[in-house]
Amino acid sequence: MSDPTPSLNPPLPIAARKPTWRFLLAHPAHAIALGFGSGLSPVAPGTVGTLWAWVAFLVLQPHMTDLRWALLIGVGSLVGWWACTVTARHLAVADPGAIVWDEVLAFWLVLWLVMPAGLWAQAVAFLLFRAFDAAKPGPVAWADKLFKLKRGMPIGWAQGFGILLDDFVAALCALFVIALWRFV
Repeated sequence: MSDPTPSLNPPLPIAARKPTWRFLLAHPAHAIALGFGSGLSPVAPGTVGTLWAWVAFLVLQPHMTDLRWALLIGVGSLVGWWACTVTARHLAVADPGAIVWDEVLAFWLVLWLVMPAGLWAQAVAFLLFRAFDAAKPGPVAWADKLFKLKRGMPIGWAQGFGILLDDFVAALCALFVIALWRFV
């Protein structure tokens, strides 16, 4: 079966690629999935992508309503599913560390739901989200494994969805801890 959108999904390279600025600029999906460059960090790209998300949130927040945040995160998830799938295919890696759009969307969700919050509360939200995302305890590990690529299978839409899913579960875990903290 041929791909109905060959211009959006050029053939995979034979070997895994390392993302570069040239790679990021080669396709709109790459720019989105790589967090507009934050995923190119040689050290802790997920953390750098989450920091970028925090700054972007603070810049956008004065102009946003709850409906706008819901739409941005919802549409961003659909676009991100496409962008993460395409970028993973082009890198020939099912869940590359350089893809940080999942961190961006998930942390926007956390910040949106904890606001209004001071800088310290936002920092706690950041640390909790990063801890759940990096350590992948319990439900986060389950979500991370749910759409893992089977040996010999091509990278597909399920893997793109899986890239996003574990970060949203990490966000829900962070929000649960924050809710418990506020309740107690």
